[in-house]
Order: sequence, then C-alpha cells, then structure tokens
Amino acid sequence: MLSSLTRPRALALCALPVAALFAVAGLAPLPYAIAQPGSTADVLGVDKGRQVITISGAPVRQTEGKLLMTTIVATGPSVDNGLAAVADAWFRTDRAVLPRDSVYPPGKSDAEVEKHNLGQMKESQDAAVLAGLGYLKLDPKDVKVTLHLADIGGPSAGFLFSLGIVDKLDGDGSGGDLTGGRTIAGTGTIEPDGTVGAVGGVSLKTQAAGRDGATVFLVPKAECSDAQAELPHGMRLIPVSTLSDAVTSLKALEQGLEDKIPSC
Repeated sequence: MLSSLTRPRALALCALPVAALFAVAGLAPLPYAIAQPGSTADVLGVDKGRQVITISGAPVRQTEGKLLMTTIVATGPSVDNGLAAVADAWFRTDRAVLPRDSVYPPGKSDAEVEKHNLGQMKESQDAAVLAGLGYLKLDPKDVKVTLHLADIGGPSAGFLFSLGIVDKLDGDGSGGDLTGGRTIAGTGTIEPDGTVGAVGGVSLKTQAAGRDGATVFLVPKAECSDAQAELPHGMRLIPVSTLSDAVTSLKALEQGLEDKIPSC
C-alpha cells in the first residue's frame, strides 16, 4: 500500500506510530521522585511556640547565633511524575530527580512512609541526646533533654540536635557560643558514640541553608564532593566525621585559627 503513496504522505504515515509512542511516553508516569530544597529550623530556637531543645538537671546557657538543620522536600510515593515534569527537574539546579525506590520503600503508602520517617526521627533524637551528653561526660540519668521539631521526619537532623545540646550546655567551653554569633547550617545522622553519617540530598540542603542566611555548612566528610555542587556563593563547607570534629572546627572558626579548620 505504501508504494502507491507519494513520499511525503508515506513519511507522514510512518511517523504516526512514532508520534503516538512519544505522546504515550509523555503522559505515562515514571518511577522517579522529584526533590527540592526544603525548610530549615534553628535547633537553638523555637518551633511552633516550643523550644526545640529543652534541658533540665543542668544549667542552660543563653545562646546567640543559629544552628540550622536542613531538609529536602520530595514528591510522595503516590505522586506520578510524567516525562515533562521529570525533564524539567532534570535541567534545574534547584531540583533533583531520584529513583523513587531510593527515596521510599517500595509498596508503601504515603501514610506508611510518614510513620516510618517519624520513627527514624525519634531514633535519631535518642541518639543525639546520648551523643551530646556523652561528649560533655554528663549522665543522661541526671540531665534530661527533650527534643521537639514538628512535621519533620527522617534521621538527618540528629547531628545538629547533638551540636545544639553541646552549645546550650557548654558553648565553646570558655563562656562563648559555638556559633560565634553566626548562622551555621548542616546535616548528618548521629550515632550515640558521636559518629556523623551521610544522609543524601546535600546539594539541595546547602541551597536551603544559603536561602535562609547560613554562611557555614557542616557536611558529613563522605559527602564533600556532593556538597560542592551548586554551593551558594560565599558559603564555607566544613567536613566532619564526628561530633567532636564539629565542635573543634567551630571553636577554631570562632578564634580565627584557619589552619585548624578542615575543608572539602
């Protein structure tokens, strides 16, 4: 049949299945989540009318400066992202396209994922208390720490919680603040022994930190290269492997001891 058609008409006819295929692909959902910079919260401050860190059983310092924990926001497991949305996010520096299964457990509903993330946050908070008090050699039976941060899940605030506990109880150890009055941001998981772990999404978190006024970002050492991508102008990266690393680096920063501060 095609031999009796003119060349232009034959080409047009052949192109129809291809066009239909692209149309279907453009409308079909893809197995990706789209992430972007999320909110930040000052762990030294107040969230929804409540202190983020409340301590009893030991003297608590008045602090200056901010310690911002950072987040990313990703489309949920039930959200179907089409080709147009994925392609748009792929070429934007303030978005990341991630395999959905790398962000959410397969087969879980939005409610199940939220419950899982809140469970991770609770475990992270418990580890942060042990790490912070352990660094200061304080007995958790005598010093009670309560952590409150609404509507945020996952383990990535643990490191900043532990750092906030140290600042509220001991500061720089000489009467000053660990922040030196700066707005300092960061991310990382925390183990009870003070080990800081990687979290993912760091390049988006540095953007959230820069947007909210941070000039220094504490990053898990293993994620230095990721943090350098799309780093806001003027922001300083300080790699950390432990809570002790972070405290030592912030003290050196406050004192102007540049040769004592590691860099990525």
